[in-house]
Amino acid sequence: MEIVQLVGLGLIATFLALVLKEQKPAFAFLLTMFVGSLIFLFLIDEIASIIGLISELAESANIHMVYLQTILKIIGIAYIAEFGSQIAKDAGQGAIASKIELAGKIFILVLAIPIIKAVIEMILALLPS
Repeated sequence: MEIVQLVGLGLIATFLALVLKEQKPAFAFLLTMFVGSLIFLFLIDEIASIIGLISELAESANIHMVYLQTILKIIGIAYIAEFGSQIAKDAGQGAIASKIELAGKIFILVLAIPIIKAVIEMILALLPS
């Protein structure tokens, strides 16, 4: 039922932002940012439980925690970049939004390089010499 509350909050904020946008565009933007951040804060407990479950699964499968931590960082970067990009788009700053997305992709690539290297080394080890 939490999703119904979050969607309700989002719809109410959307309606208020549309009404405020005509009179006070700055307040409408602040309302949008505040409600977006509030929704994100509501989700922190859910995110923590997901991370805990993934960690337990990784431990039971004997996966190196370095790889799991890297993957979780990549997922976090993707969500944070998307969140920032959407806020910039809401403010009418499409150029800045695209730069935030680009920065997120670059950071993801930087973090993925050790995993890509490990996969390539594993494939090379399996090939006959």
